[in-house]
Amino acid sequence: MDNISRHMETIKNHFEGEAEEFDAIILRNIPYYYQMVDALASAVSFQESVPIKVIDLGCGTGTISSAILKRYPLAQVTCLDLAPSMLEMAKIKLSGYPGVRYISGDFTQCDFDDRYDLVVSSLALHHVLTDDDKKQIYRRIFDNLTPNGLFYNADIVLASSDTLQEMYMSRWKEFLAKSVSQDEIENKWIPKYYEEDRPARFTNQLSWLSEIGFTNVDVIWKYYNFAVYGGTKP
Repeated sequence: MDNISRHMETIKNHFEGEAEEFDAIILRNIPYYYQMVDALASAVSFQESVPIKVIDLGCGTGTISSAILKRYPLAQVTCLDLAPSMLEMAKIKLSGYPGVRYISGDFTQCDFDDRYDLVVSSLALHHVLTDDDKKQIYRRIFDNLTPNGLFYNADIVLASSDTLQEMYMSRWKEFLAKSVSQDEIENKWIPKYYEEDRPARFTNQLSWLSEIGFTNVDVIWKYYNFAVYGGTKP
């Protein structure tokens, strides 16, 4: 098993154990999470009557897919996640939508089996091990989008300098302290962040998208080290 596979197996085991509590954990840990979700969904600009093809990479419990389906009920959505228990939670959340399929797999390894009008992801791509690995995934996303297809990602990012990053982390800890004990912050969530998460500098990621060929690359929403961003395939 290579380094990427071992790392993603660690992530899988983590989320398998948290699936039933995941939504509550997200609200405690991610600042203004519903704003983030709404920002991503609002950036999608297809006609509602068009049955767009969508893939949600690292879908978790299906929150992003749910937001997309509320706006585009005819969408054909593929939910991909490496934790089967997360997919089971997503099936419950999305049970009112018949046009959803569920795939258990690692988005760093799986080949796209179709072309998509929309690729979305939420709090998943920051687990990808290296910057080069992230670039490869962005390239695969670009290659498997239809012309005028969209890619939007809601994720954890790094600041453009160490000084700013320290401030970002300080603001995040302040948010966590509203609902999490100081002991849990310092001995659970921050160590887990450094152990499992591999965010990249935000400014670099915007440059990578442009270099790959995305147009209209933009920042849709941002709160310190959390951001929604993406672009269009011409």
